[in-house]
Amino acid sequence: MESLYFYLALILSTVFIIKLLNRHHNKNLPPSPFSLPIIGHLHLLKQPLHKTLETLSLKYGPILSLKFGSRSILIVSSPSAVEECFTKNDIIFANRPQTMAGDRLTYNCTAPVWAPYGHLWRNLRRVSTIEIFSHISLQESSTIREEVVYSLLRQLFKVSNIEPQKVDFKYLSTLLVSNIMMRIVAGKPCVGEEFTCMDVGKKLLKEFKEVYFASLTVNICDFFPILRWAGYKGLEENMIRLQRKRDEVLRRLFEEIKLNNDNSIDVEKKRTLMETLFSLRKSDPEFFSDDVIKSLTLMMLIAGTDTTATTIEWAMSLLLNNPEVLQKVKAEIDNQVGDCTVGGFHIPQGTILLVNAWSMHRDPKFWEEPTKFKPERFEEINGEREGFKFIPFGIGRRVCPGAGMAMRMISLALGSLIQCFDWEMVGKEMVDMASGLGFLMAKTQPLEAVCTPCPSMTNILSQL
Repeated sequence: MESLYFYLALILSTVFIIKLLNRHHNKNLPPSPFSLPIIGHLHLLKQPLHKTLETLSLKYGPILSLKFGSRSILIVSSPSAVEECFTKNDIIFANRPQTMAGDRLTYNCTAPVWAPYGHLWRNLRRVSTIEIFSHISLQESSTIREEVVYSLLRQLFKVSNIEPQKVDFKYLSTLLVSNIMMRIVAGKPCVGEEFTCMDVGKKLLKEFKEVYFASLTVNICDFFPILRWAGYKGLEENMIRLQRKRDEVLRRLFEEIKLNNDNSIDVEKKRTLMETLFSLRKSDPEFFSDDVIKSLTLMMLIAGTDTTATTIEWAMSLLLNNPEVLQKVKAEIDNQVGDCTVGGFHIPQGTILLVNAWSMHRDPKFWEEPTKFKPERFEEINGEREGFKFIPFGIGRRVCPGAGMAMRMISLALGSLIQCFDWEMVGKEMVDMASGLGFLMAKTQPLEAVCTPCPSMTNILSQL
């Protein structure tokens, strides 16, 4: 036994000396507290972790090196250091560390969050951007978000209409976001409206979270691989069992979708995410494997649910802690939603807006010699704000989407006609195209002009 202690002390002493020598030779390493053999700096960590890291950064600087078991950790806590990591060194830090959860719960790291940086990650990112987070996709899912919010409002009104009611806001925010994500992904909520404010609703939500919300963060086995090899506390076995349970739930969802996607399905019905992914598989079956579809589905449910729900909960907690700010927000919403103010005047809801562009274009406050034909005046217009006094295609959300096409057609047609022909008025009377314009869009006399081919363009025109 004494010899065992001797060898153990010898090994620890050797490790300690090696660490000291390394610290001496690697002068360019970031500052670091004194570490212990094997465990490194884990003994310094206390909850909450962010507070501990802040304390260490205040002592050792905004760029700090730590050792958690076998893993080297870089802590940065200044904007300049963050910028350097995610610009100049962005590719170097682009990969996720290998972890037990990443190996067991991400379908061979085929999720965008965990995929290694490279061809697979770029394809997954492209699919996510186009099929899930594009402007069109977000617009299509707006109805779902509205319906789920309205459902929650109805349920809260029912329970609080008679008298003020104490509610579990954490549960409500998680339920709200979970139902939205499940409807986007699979077309049905995880908890129906009839169970929202009942104990059965909390039970159903708990079951839903147990399947989908498993933590993908690191654990002690990621810092000490020998513990993973030894099956420490059955952590890896639990992950394997959870993944089997997930597989079974996703398999049932897959079967429902395949059953619904027959010839009788309503072509006008909006597709769920899973239906979209199965549709994409037809054109690229090699990429859209079961693992990829499952990973993208889980990404939506895991990464898109808890984060948003927690943010809603945090925001409400801060507002409750500061009731004067809560009342200010409420007043701002009441003032902004429905009616608006223009030039200091209150505009009732339902008012029709007409912009008199003709009058603005002839206003001497905005234009020099406003009634004189001076096309060069528009060369001075630069920037959107200046453009508010000249709005040929409208402006704002309802701006004409065909502006680019119209400009190209007008430029080509008018330019060609002017270049190839000489043009003259019919008679001596000035043409007044504006005289017939008005609210009722009265018809004007058709424009007539005298047209003569330019001598220099005769040969070209004859060959057209």
